[in-house]
Amino acid sequence: MSWPYSLVQWWWGCIDWLYPPQCGGCNRPGYRWCPDCQDRVQTVSGSLCEACGIPISGGTLCPSCREERPAFRALRSWAVFEEPVRSALHRLKYRRNMGLGEALAHPLADFAIRQGWRVDLVTPVPLGRRRLRERGYNQVALFAWPLAVFAGWTYAPGAVRRIRETRSQVGLSAEERRQNMQAAFRADVLQVKGKTVLLVDDVATTGATLSACAQAFLEAGAQEVVALTVARALPHHGLKIV
Repeated sequence: MSWPYSLVQWWWGCIDWLYPPQCGGCNRPGYRWCPDCQDRVQTVSGSLCEACGIPISGGTLCPSCREERPAFRALRSWAVFEEPVRSALHRLKYRRNMGLGEALAHPLADFAIRQGWRVDLVTPVPLGRRRLRERGYNQVALFAWPLAVFAGWTYAPGAVRRIRETRSQVGLSAEERRQNMQAAFRADVLQVKGKTVLLVDDVATTGATLSACAQAFLEAGAQEVVALTVARALPHHGLKIV
């Protein structure tokens, strides 16, 4: 853990003392992310597709990635999109429970470091201007920034931007998600050329958003892109997730 991250923890400790939190997973008072919820997290495990990171029964690539490999080199997700992670991400995204970002960043950073990736910069998937105005913040940045601080990686939130508004991905089919995200992002050549980028998001479903964003980085001259999410929606969850 880097010393700047200790300052981040100290700052949030002061906020917690002034405004006692409730656990993002179960509402238990006194915690942002309580020990019981930490123990209940179901991590993504087993044999994984080497590209998109979805659990597979055999081989190195899932059928979808064999048909069309994503633009990122690898996507890995820390947890399955089940309780208590599902509730935590919902509160972070829609209930302005911003302290959850730092609470989730610690295990996510540990997980990211274990991947052994060489990372030059970290960037969150950006929101469109309209959605950013409506929400007031990018929920992914709330854990992407402390994650970068924890690992000692450069944080570059302006390395990519969304250049057109897109429909919500909720309820769309896999093909509709890919079409919805086509040419939706543009990366900054000056920041990313020759770099390995760690692209961070909250939930991966089909990986369409991450792949479209990764493609923008590659077109701007990035050496490669690896992707990381807090949670992974599995086939039994369907595509209609929040």
